[in-house]
Amino acid sequence: MLEFPRWKYFLILVVLAVSALYAMPNIYQKDPSVQITANRGAQLDDALRDRIVTELAGAGVEATSVAREGESMMVRLPSLQAQTAANDTLRKSLGENYTVALNLASTVPDWLSNLGGKPLVLGLDLQGGVHFVLEVDQKAALDKRLEAYSEDIRVTLRDARVPYQSVERRGDNTIVATLSPSAPETAAGTAREALFKAQPTLGYEVSDKRITVTVPDSEVAQIASGAIEQNIATLRNRVNELGVAEPIIQRQGENRVVVQLPGVQDTAEAKRMIGATATLEYRAVVDGNAQDAIASGRIPPEAKVYQQRDNRGPVLLNKRVIVTGDQMVAASVATDQNGMPAVSVTLNNVGGQRMFDFTSANVNKPMAVVYTERVPQVTVVDGKEVRSFRVKEEVISIANINGVFGKNFQTTGLEKTEADNLAKLLRAGSLAAPMDFVEEKIVGPSLGAENVERGVTAVLYAFLFTLVFFTVYYRMFGVITSLALLFNLLIVIAVMSLFGATMTLPGFAGLALSIGLSVDANVLINERIREELRIGLPAKAAITGGYEKASGTILDANITGILAGVALYAFGTGPLKGFAVTMIVGICASMFTAITVSRALAVLVYSRRKKLKTLAI
Repeated sequence: MLEFPRWKYFLILVVLAVSALYAMPNIYQKDPSVQITANRGAQLDDALRDRIVTELAGAGVEATSVAREGESMMVRLPSLQAQTAANDTLRKSLGENYTVALNLASTVPDWLSNLGGKPLVLGLDLQGGVHFVLEVDQKAALDKRLEAYSEDIRVTLRDARVPYQSVERRGDNTIVATLSPSAPETAAGTAREALFKAQPTLGYEVSDKRITVTVPDSEVAQIASGAIEQNIATLRNRVNELGVAEPIIQRQGENRVVVQLPGVQDTAEAKRMIGATATLEYRAVVDGNAQDAIASGRIPPEAKVYQQRDNRGPVLLNKRVIVTGDQMVAASVATDQNGMPAVSVTLNNVGGQRMFDFTSANVNKPMAVVYTERVPQVTVVDGKEVRSFRVKEEVISIANINGVFGKNFQTTGLEKTEADNLAKLLRAGSLAAPMDFVEEKIVGPSLGAENVERGVTAVLYAFLFTLVFFTVYYRMFGVITSLALLFNLLIVIAVMSLFGATMTLPGFAGLALSIGLSVDANVLINERIREELRIGLPAKAAITGGYEKASGTILDANITGILAGVALYAFGTGPLKGFAVTMIVGICASMFTAITVSRALAVLVYSRRKKLKTLAI
């Protein structure tokens, strides 16, 4: 009568083994570290390692280890104070050839990491994380928009068949379009009507054959505010590319953005992805010898000089951009026909049409791909730090247009790391304006270490009190319940570790609630067994009846709890999501341990007793 399928015992053992394996990484603490990543052209070699050791020794900092780990040089340190000192020293000595960032390095053994084992990700309120403050260059955003307005004015005048000499920007947020001397007298009026129809929010003033276009102050303010909002949206996409759980990205003041990444592993990668402004531009190649043009100073008015990668010399490219990274809607890493890294690009409709029109008219002519990156730099002027950007532009490839194409094509000429990073950046979108890191630090628990310690202690004592109470009150079945609760806790930690869920202080509340629900399920089972004994059923029949009759009630109660958790996760943000995730995982684990595991233990204890008359319950 008291039986339990053997395959369920096997299932329980498998779940126990897997849970123990993936909960194990939480035993290993992280090391405060400084991560050094090479920029293009720099090397991560033994010479760099020796240089790091020498610099740290000179600063009085003793590292636990200095070794290359993956694509970075990792300097592990014994304390957070040593980490801060090492970070300051290495930033000054290594310069812009290397990216130096704070990190918390994992100490999980390689064999466990290779199996997918990783420690539970703790939120900023429990373990801290990386805290960035970025300043948005709003002037660059305005310059970018004014340049776009200038190009729109040129296109509008061409479409209206109005001949013009030049379209130039002025320093007071104005753009002046000068018509050709041969233009008819009515050309200025025709041009003004066409421009007003295309951009009615701008101001237009006609004087002879000159049209002054003014960007009003309200439009300037909207451009600056829009740049912040677009950058925040782009940052969210880029952080999603990093796979960071529960990030905090919010505006601070007029031109700053705060980014907090809890439990982040690779801060150097995070810093590159967040602040990068690298993108692609596709431009037509202008006929002529670039060297002769530079030597004589006679550069064609429609051309600009660019340098090719790997010192292949200068080249003349058209100032007009065919398409840019802003018009790309999808990008993925691929390989070209020669097996070299490439980026497969899909443009939006506007970009695709422009590329189609250009390639249709320029078959068998060259087109260049320009890689543009804004590199932040800091100079000291009169004892004060002055932050600026150095624009790095280089032609990565020039290829003949062998056929007409539009929205879908490949960009080649990239190194593997550049292809990976560029694909991520293009997928995440471009920044409306460049940003500079004005603050970077590892933050501690936002609620204070004492509050965190007390919270963990409270949960621990509540759990131990529950175990003691059940053992005293339900005797043998109390012991069974206690073992099921421990199994439940192990499963929750393993699942959250395996899937990279973030544990926050509200998450601890969700964990405590799920344990309470598991206790409730075991109370229902134990009390049902007692009722079966009171009506005179034999002991083994009472165990079977208690589990079978309580299972439906437990299932109904837990499903409503799961639905509440799903609602919290769907409509909540930040801490609410952490609470919901922990509660949902805990409820699912509690149903398994209360209904299946505790029953397996009960059968294991009582099934072989042939003359069982009473139960220790």
